[in-house]
Amino acid sequence: MSGSRLPHVLVARLDNAGDVLLAGPAVRAVAAGARRVTFLAGPAGRSAAELLPGVDEVVVFDAPWAGFTPPPVDTAATERLIGSVRGLGVDEAVVLTSFHQSPLPLALLLRLAGVARLGAASVDYPGSLLDVRHPVPDGLHEVERALAIVGALGHRLPPGDDATLALRPGLPTWRPFEAPYVVVHPGASVPARAWGPAPNRALVEALVAQGRRVAVSGTTAERELTATVAGPPRPEVVDLGGATDLAGLAGVLQGASALVCGNTGPAHLAAAVGTPVASLFAPVVPAAQWAPWGVPVVVLGNQTIACAGCRARTCPFPDHPCLAAVSVDDVLSGVDTLDPPDRHPTDRRPSRPVGVGP
Repeated sequence: MSGSRLPHVLVARLDNAGDVLLAGPAVRAVAAGARRVTFLAGPAGRSAAELLPGVDEVVVFDAPWAGFTPPPVDTAATERLIGSVRGLGVDEAVVLTSFHQSPLPLALLLRLAGVARLGAASVDYPGSLLDVRHPVPDGLHEVERALAIVGALGHRLPPGDDATLALRPGLPTWRPFEAPYVVVHPGASVPARAWGPAPNRALVEALVAQGRRVAVSGTTAERELTATVAGPPRPEVVDLGGATDLAGLAGVLQGASALVCGNTGPAHLAAAVGTPVASLFAPVVPAAQWAPWGVPVVVLGNQTIACAGCRARTCPFPDHPCLAAVSVDDVLSGVDTLDPPDRHPTDRRPSRPVGVGP
């Protein structure tokens, strides 16, 4: 196919920022054989979609079948999406979903928008909604799953692309310290995936006692949490709660020697900038499918507990047993594995923070 006849392809992933980042290699595979790539994201994934190499534009749709607090069905919003996609002249679309999600509601809307060729993985019978219904084996990592789906439509990564996560070039790196530091991200969009304020606070204290510097990150809504975890002001710790957007956090993570966090978006953002992750991974979903991709990772948490795979948003057990089993010493050991204490032998001393904003 000549360059003038390459398709305009829409890639859809309507979930959170981490899910969108995991779709990055699949987007690059599509971009290698497309004249234009439009990414269709949900509100929570928009900022991540804007960071992906290969994306030419981002369209946002708050789908009533996606997200933790889905909106009611809105005829006007649905018609706006159909009109937007039709106006863009999309030739082909691929709907990326996790194993437990159906691509068919969105496939129907894209058909109504005039998209001629559609592909997805679907357990349900798709009728005429899909041209390519790709069976995906159980247990694939989300990156591999997305690559398999776009591959079924003929899209392959170009030679030399190693399928790691990546962000578009030119993003500024911001280091909150003059010397090496660890980032602790205590929050998560799903409560069952968070370790809790008290152990995160104890971890920060233990990291400081080791001679490390610590940046505590979080969203604006998590400022109280990050302040609790960071503790009193001191040269070795900086509280970044609410101080960065997603691109700014990527810059902080790019300068870090390691990240400690749960199974949440910043884990995948760290992977996209090549930073190792100590993952406090609550096994509400399998680590084999959702752990940070393409960087050194230490997975912490009881992955074989009887309730693994529960997909719970809030743990029904008061002691949160899958993560309660993780001690501060366990996390310190994981950080030491990723960033050995002798790696920066001249830097284990207090160093002033260089600011609280990029």
